[in-house]
Amino acid sequence: MTNLKLFENQQIRSDWNEEEQEWYFAVVDVVAVLTDSSDPKDYWYRMKKREKVSGFELSTICRQLKLVASDGKKYATDCATKQGLLRIIQSIPSPKAEPFKQWLAQVGADRIAEIENPELAQARIRATYKAKGYSDEWIEKRIRGILVRDELTSEWKQRGVKEGKEYAILTAEISKATFGIIPSDYKKLKGLTKASENLRDHMTDLELIFTMLGEASTTEIAKNKNAKGFVENHKAAKAGGSVAGKARKDLEQKSGKKIVSKQNFIQLTEKPDKQNLNE
Repeated sequence: MTNLKLFENQQIRSDWNEEEQEWYFAVVDVVAVLTDSSDPKDYWYRMKKREKVSGFELSTICRQLKLVASDGKKYATDCATKQGLLRIIQSIPSPKAEPFKQWLAQVGADRIAEIENPELAQARIRATYKAKGYSDEWIEKRIRGILVRDELTSEWKQRGVKEGKEYAILTAEISKATFGIIPSDYKKLKGLTKASENLRDHMTDLELIFTMLGEASTTEIAKNKNAKGFVENHKAAKAGGSVAGKARKDLEQKSGKKIVSKQNFIQLTEKPDKQNLNE
């Protein structure tokens, strides 16, 4: 799936990598936007040569993907992830690139401060969600969910699970056992069509709670069973999700209401009176 992203009112070609769950962006398009070069391809070629002499090969953070060019044909094009692209921008000696470099310096300083004082990171997350219109109660559950997820992925990493595809498979297993639906289908249910949209940012309070229960249970089971590698952690994920799944079904039976909801961010942040008017 190839998409066009706007960058300073100019088009940046991009491609979504399903396995890595990452966007890749055409480097030459970014070079064209941030420089006054009449030949961005040649500019990029000379950049790579210059950096190689300095001791770093920019090509090592790029991948060649076939993207559609202006003539309608597909050509192999150097592409980079967001992280790689930000590194490349640092090597562009252009006044247009300077705001990005200053922003990167500020972000770096902020992240170092957050490592020294983790409460700053939580404050930043709270402020971001608050600005989007989420309630304080929802934000607290979302932050708690992030911490639970971080603990689980740290456990997976220590136990030999590979980041990327294997993480995605185990996450889908937990979701299926917890809610009876995998994340990709869950997103469709909520009307989310963009790969960049985070499913958890569109969950209700109870959906977040059961997500946490499934992942916390998986972490506990993996620890107690001393699960090693993908296969054993896959069993732990299924078992952990089942714990949450049983609790969900029990609540649904007693409350008479389904937990899995079509509600997304728009409905979550609407005022109660507005929701009533739309019902």
